[in-house]
Amino acid sequence: MSDDILLREDRGGVAELTLNAPGRLNALSDAMLAALQSQIDALAEDRATRAVILRGAGKAFCAGHDLKEMTAGRQAEDGGRAYFADLFSRCARVMTGLSRLPQPVIAEVHGIATAAGCQLVASCDMAVAAEGTRFGVNGVNIGLFCSTPMVALSRNIPRKHAFEMLTTGQFIGADRAEALGLVNRVVPHDDLRTATRDLADTVAAKLGAAVKIGKRAFYDQIEMPLDQAYAFAGEVMVENMLYRDTEEGISAFLEKRSPEWTQ
Repeated sequence: MSDDILLREDRGGVAELTLNAPGRLNALSDAMLAALQSQIDALAEDRATRAVILRGAGKAFCAGHDLKEMTAGRQAEDGGRAYFADLFSRCARVMTGLSRLPQPVIAEVHGIATAAGCQLVASCDMAVAAEGTRFGVNGVNIGLFCSTPMVALSRNIPRKHAFEMLTTGQFIGADRAEALGLVNRVVPHDDLRTATRDLADTVAAKLGAAVKIGKRAFYDQIEMPLDQAYAFAGEVMVENMLYRDTEEGISAFLEKRSPEWTQ
């Protein structure tokens, strides 16, 4: 492993990002958040990348915020108020940045994903988990309610189950996370990397412009009332239908051949 706190490898239109602080269970330290934000900013302008995988090095995906840094931040004259406000703002920017990327982002999860680490999984567009992975928003166990992780979690799983996780601080297993909708699928640990890569390759093989407009529309419409969502989605479909590559895709399907896309 490199000494870089966040690794990136690009293969076949897929960017693979690896949280690389295994000794600290890939905690979302100030440095990790900065590295993630830098890659999000770069990917937002990267037209060659069609899908993103996010994984953690070592024995865990991500254990959440770096509690040692947070404790140090409390030593400021204001008791840490300014530091904490800035920290949670930077974290929110990373989490929302993932959903705003043009490329679908897939979390490849193993070991544990706790607190802001669980938030990170919930903020990705899809997730594949290894058998035995545990998920939790456990801050309440140390007197800190996971209010910011709650935002992403409660938009992934039914509210009563989210509230139970938040108030009990108990873990759920990978199978339960799949049943609730936090992850898409659970696979044997030895198959995790292959299964995640297969999903990313499937997405990357689609027309990039169509996936980009579709991802943006997905998150926009889901917050709208039903009638407004249909009107908005109809406009998006019109725009998509006018793409030259969409015309080519439809023609190729009707002619029973592979499309020759330009994007």
